[in-house]
Amino acid sequence: MALNAVETVADQVPADHFQALEEKVYRTIEMYKAARQAQASAQNDAQRLRHQLHDREEELDALRRETVQLKKEREEIRARVEKMLAQIESIAEAS
Repeated sequence: MALNAVETVADQVPADHFQALEEKVYRTIEMYKAARQAQASAQNDAQRLRHQLHDREEELDALRRETVQLKKEREEIRARVEKMLAQIESIAEAS
């Protein structure tokens, strides 16, 4: 009975309709493969960008620490220079 049903459907559906359907199925498969590849590529890009962002954040933190250290050193040097200038001024006034 199942064989009769298949034969009946085969008689009702022309070969060119089946071929068109088959082509659509293959195009759908190719589109699915392309979409999966695009998704994998996008995931790889996202991972790479997350890694780069992490690296940049670490670099930014290091630069901030260095900036704070340099400002501290600048203030220390400024205080020392002001002290030397005050001593020079006091010597100049004494003369």
